[in-house]
Amino acid sequence: MPYGSRLAAMMTRRVGRECVYTPSARLALYLALRRWCRPGARVLMSPVNDDVILFVVLAAGLRPVQAPVSRWDGNIDPAAVPESTWRGVDAVLTTNLYGIPDRVVELRRRCDALGIPLIEDAAHAIGTHINGQPIGTFGTAAAFSLSKHVAAMAGGFLAVDDARTRRELELLRDDLLTPRRLHADLATTLRPLARSAVRTLHLVRPVWRTLQRLNLLERDDFRMALHAPRLAGSARRAPSLAAYEPWVRVDLHGFRSRHGALVRGQLELRMALLDGDLARRRAGVQMLSDTTWATPALRERTAHDGPPPLFRVPLLVHDRDTLLERLVDHGVVTGYVYDPPLDDYAGAEFVEPSPDPSAARWFAAHTLPADPLLARRITDALTRERVPPAHPPRVTRTAEPDTTTTPPAPLGQ
Repeated sequence: MPYGSRLAAMMTRRVGRECVYTPSARLALYLALRRWCRPGARVLMSPVNDDVILFVVLAAGLRPVQAPVSRWDGNIDPAAVPESTWRGVDAVLTTNLYGIPDRVVELRRRCDALGIPLIEDAAHAIGTHINGQPIGTFGTAAAFSLSKHVAAMAGGFLAVDDARTRRELELLRDDLLTPRRLHADLATTLRPLARSAVRTLHLVRPVWRTLQRLNLLERDDFRMALHAPRLAGSARRAPSLAAYEPWVRVDLHGFRSRHGALVRGQLELRMALLDGDLARRRAGVQMLSDTTWATPALRERTAHDGPPPLFRVPLLVHDRDTLLERLVDHGVVTGYVYDPPLDDYAGAEFVEPSPDPSAARWFAAHTLPADPLLARRITDALTRERVPPAHPPRVTRTAEPDTTTTPPAPLGQ
């Protein structure tokens, strides 16, 4: 029986596609990129994304091409991508940032016309739908993450169309897994319980401050250190996951560990709780989407289709960086801030910069990713802090309508 087959079967029943279990979504994404993209291929992606994903793309031996994005949600704006760029890319990688879906209908149409794969990064988007169709079922393949849901902190899936492809990917996955270690399995099992205890006992602030003072946090800033000379040296060995492991493993050292029965059993129990987790997220999204800080794109989607079960809710605020520190005093530690955009962070040596970076820069600098499971606490904190909402600057284009002061068309279209 293939490794993780019981977990894979649970996910298959949920999304209706053949699924491969992986220890993490980043490994699932690497499998997809290696399977559908030749070394040296150019991959269109959003610059408002986790830096780990950038390094996964580089590890697969690919050239990341940064796309213009919507200033309302940070996802790729297909209409703003120049035709010359479309003609020069070999694949498209979605983000579904914080669970807000990419414009997958248009992206799929573009990819079909060009004969290139659409790879969905659905790590933030379990339970999100477009016109009743789940995110993760539009593309050639889709990577999901359990570590972003039900406090699992491990586990991922790669969803594909057929059993033959699934079996091919299982063999590739098995070659990349590292041996199981009991102490690592115990840590993976206990870490979610410890985090839950910290929140329950209202110890978020003292624990976080202690970690900061002792320099025990793996990142000193929103982005990990690039180490450009060493990164350039790794490119000579690509495609190679091992060559990029110092970057790909950050925040999840067991991203390709062969977890034993203890971890997989816990994940099965947590997956059984997924629908309840999604329902609580919808309730939190509804509360946050009604606030003055919510992006208009989310307000429109919630009004038309009901609240989606977002991983995080992008709130647009002034003086975001100062606010993050103040929120710790309210017991809220905010992660998943993707600032600066990847082209500013990595530079032209490692990525092809966006032809129009302004929207990505503005969105990345003003977004507060709010956990919908803490909606009440976050809303109260922002109210007490008297936080003003942020609005993008007006941009006037010659002979074109100004779309910066109104939200875009319905998401996913």
